[in-house]
Amino acid sequence: MTKRTPLYDSHVASNATMVEFGGWEMPVRYPTRILHEVAQVRENVGIFDVSHMARLIFSGTDAGQFLDTVLSVRASRLTHGQGRYHLICNEKGGIIDDAIVYNLEKDRYLLVVNAGNADVDKEWLSMQMARFVESEDGDVGFVDHTEDIAMIAVQGPKAVAMLSELTDGETNDIPRFHAGEATLDGERILAARTGYTGEDGFEIMFDSSHAPEIWSILVNAGATPCGLGARDALRLEAGFMLHGSDMTTENNPYEAGLRWAVKPNRSEYLFGKVLRKIRDQGTTRKMTGFAMRSRGIARHGHKISVDGEDIGIVTSGTHSPTLGSPIAMGYIDAKHSNLGTPVQIDVRGKTVEAEVVPMPFHPHGY
Repeated sequence: MTKRTPLYDSHVASNATMVEFGGWEMPVRYPTRILHEVAQVRENVGIFDVSHMARLIFSGTDAGQFLDTVLSVRASRLTHGQGRYHLICNEKGGIIDDAIVYNLEKDRYLLVVNAGNADVDKEWLSMQMARFVESEDGDVGFVDHTEDIAMIAVQGPKAVAMLSELTDGETNDIPRFHAGEATLDGERILAARTGYTGEDGFEIMFDSSHAPEIWSILVNAGATPCGLGARDALRLEAGFMLHGSDMTTENNPYEAGLRWAVKPNRSEYLFGKVLRKIRDQGTTRKMTGFAMRSRGIARHGHKISVDGEDIGIVTSGTHSPTLGSPIAMGYIDAKHSNLGTPVQIDVRGKTVEAEVVPMPFHPHGY
């Protein structure tokens, strides 16, 4: 059965177009249209309902030690309030999911994972945790707070100032990739200075019962409601990957260009050995950005070639509202990945000229 976030009625009341995404009914766009939504995030403030993303809180005296064994970074080294992007990899080095982990307080961590992978993540983490508890006599457990904690992303060059005004300055001193508590309209929130748009801003979390009210407060303060369509265009412009499209268990962190998110030289990390082997051997393909040089928009699954030789496949592509031109990313043979390399992309039977370009396509606004 498709789930609904606590903001479902707010989206419907605003005449948003609703679609199924990751098992949830979500707004893909509002009557203002995607181009306007993207522009508002790049120039002002946009808000997104991201309550569909799973929020798992791990606690116990050995919570940090356990997370160190299964996450690609060392969670136990995070300071109070600090967050870090990481990967959840399997025994072959494949990417099960990408996520962010926060140190909320001593022996208490928040893990935010993708909606479509939530059940797989929970099952896999539970299995690893059972083994850890049995072998180490460890004290750790987790609770899924997805249903009772709502989450709204507040993104854009004016997002920090807007939230600061609404919280009487409490969010002013929260640096990037850190989280802190604040009060918004009398309600306590957790404000994490992270996001998926390439702009500055926060992802705020609070009791689900207050979601419609807080959403309205943000809209009345000048924020533009945005849907999945704008979110996808913004993240691609920023060079951010989407799990399930740009990375799966068939991809490893090194070919995906996520070497920086993996710390494999740790004895406690269960999958460090296999990741070190992949790293040391090198990869034959590489995640690469493309700019289209003739008419056509590349989409997921389109083949990439050079002089008639298949060299890879597109994983994401769109017309960039900000740049006013089509962009794409995908995996190609590493020998063809040099910047400026001309390639051809098969767009529904039509050969479209493209060129290897650096990512992000649009500079990050922080």
